[in-house]
Amino acid sequence: MNLHPQISHARDPVTVEVIRNRLNGIANEMEASLIQSSFSTIVKEAGDASAAIFTRLGENLAQAVAQPIHLTTLIPMLAAVIAEHPLETIEPGDLFILNDPYTAGGTHIPDIAVIMPVFVDAEICAFTGSVTHHQDTGGMTIGSTPTNATEIFQEGLRLPVLKLWSAGKPNETLLKMIRLNVRLPLIFEGDLNAQIAACHIGAQRLTELASKYGRDYLLSVFEDLLNKSERLTREAIARIPNGTYIYVDHLDNDGIDDQPIRLQVAIEVENDRIVCDFRGTSRQVRGPFNCVPSGSLSAACFFIRALCGNEIPTNGGCFRPIELRMEKGSLVDPLPPAPVGCRTATVKRLACAMLGALRSAMVELIPADSGSQLLTILIGGESSDGRFAISIPLSSGSGATPRSDGVDVIETDITNTLNLPVESIEATSPLRVNYMRLAENSGGAGQWRGGLGCEMEIEVLDGDLTLTYRGERQFQPASGALGGLAGGRGSGTILRHSGQTENIPSKCVTKLSKGDRLIAKTAGGGGYGDPKLRDRYLVEADVNGGKISPHEAKEIYSWDASSRYMGEVQ
Repeated sequence: MNLHPQISHARDPVTVEVIRNRLNGIANEMEASLIQSSFSTIVKEAGDASAAIFTRLGENLAQAVAQPIHLTTLIPMLAAVIAEHPLETIEPGDLFILNDPYTAGGTHIPDIAVIMPVFVDAEICAFTGSVTHHQDTGGMTIGSTPTNATEIFQEGLRLPVLKLWSAGKPNETLLKMIRLNVRLPLIFEGDLNAQIAACHIGAQRLTELASKYGRDYLLSVFEDLLNKSERLTREAIARIPNGTYIYVDHLDNDGIDDQPIRLQVAIEVENDRIVCDFRGTSRQVRGPFNCVPSGSLSAACFFIRALCGNEIPTNGGCFRPIELRMEKGSLVDPLPPAPVGCRTATVKRLACAMLGALRSAMVELIPADSGSQLLTILIGGESSDGRFAISIPLSSGSGATPRSDGVDVIETDITNTLNLPVESIEATSPLRVNYMRLAENSGGAGQWRGGLGCEMEIEVLDGDLTLTYRGERQFQPASGALGGLAGGRGSGTILRHSGQTENIPSKCVTKLSKGDRLIAKTAGGGGYGDPKLRDRYLVEADVNGGKISPHEAKEIYSWDASSRYMGEVQ
């Protein structure tokens, strides 16, 4: 069968561009429905869910403005669906659900995908898909991301490629099984229904688009869009000097063994293609910071998009020039049943390392290392109001660029969650936020300063609760560039109501009781350029704004408080 039949009339570029923007609009409408219809705070407030559209052969066609790690993970997840259910066997009304990192293309268990075929004229012309980070999917700790897991079986309910619906009929047996294996079944099902609704909206809009332009014409436009993005991406890669560029970084530890974990990436640029070689990275670890190949793919896809410029439309064509190389049994291609629940920390740092590798070749474009830390504070258990779980994501600072300071408390690379509003935390949990503020002196010094991290203090008001703390950058700070200094380190401290103080060694699972307080601080981004070259007015503005202390301004920038500039800083 010819999947992309020739049509009699030409595809004019204006119409193609109209369709491209319509596809992006559909993806973003799916995302809006997904966020607004979900029940959990991690989705409706922090936005930890994503939606996208794919061709009938599984290439990404359009993405919502969402989570990069979700959007690219959907590529191998859809490939797993098609491998198990060939196109000719899929019926209208079928709906697939999956999450397993080892058999279904997922990256960790809480990220569950729902995928729907889109039929036009009785044939599949596209797929819609959504991924949601579910607040709880079972496992050894509430919230399902234990930092002390030593095998995937401790991390929650594994779903291979399964039919959630078959010919329009829900799989009630499967739903009953899921409800019995999660701690918050009502919230889980609410979020799952939001995913289904998002896929339905996407399918409806694509059907409308096909009825306007015709199925065959639309399929040909899909291929044009992919080919154009591939061509532009290859042209951008060809402007990078050929060569092999290597970067090494380290994770703090794996939550089990207190020793650094080596991350190595070699970027090989050969004309219009890029090879991301992870050989030299640590062997798989005992703790849950292993990352299956779909996670490494997410890092590489982000890297290629950041590298080649936002004027290129984002779709699967952008990813065709990428090749990945990795070793079986390594951190980035572990053997089951290695745990993978905390893979976000690893994937973020892989993306940061990829950019770092090319910094020497593109010194005027690539910034200093970002904090690349999504600190996750997951607290749950039983209170007087019943069982609850809440995930509080805290962002770090971005690296300074060759022309500007880094951004304070900003998501970078493969994640794009929002900080959870204090009002939402306090309304949905027995917790009080005593303060949330920028972490003074956390941005790496330089001619351009790294972005600051943040600091939050949380107090337990009720209940005996479980804390899962997924930190990073406490021992391995974000590196500066061209003479810029490293960013500040993160930290975690528990102040017990008894007066005892406990320092968190980057990761932990522990208990919290009424009156206990948690102080969490995220890392800052690296600085860019020699600090001695920083404009003294910018230094003074940082002092006045509380971003750096007078002492640091004097020690690092040789700032003299007695000769303050009293004018307005632009």
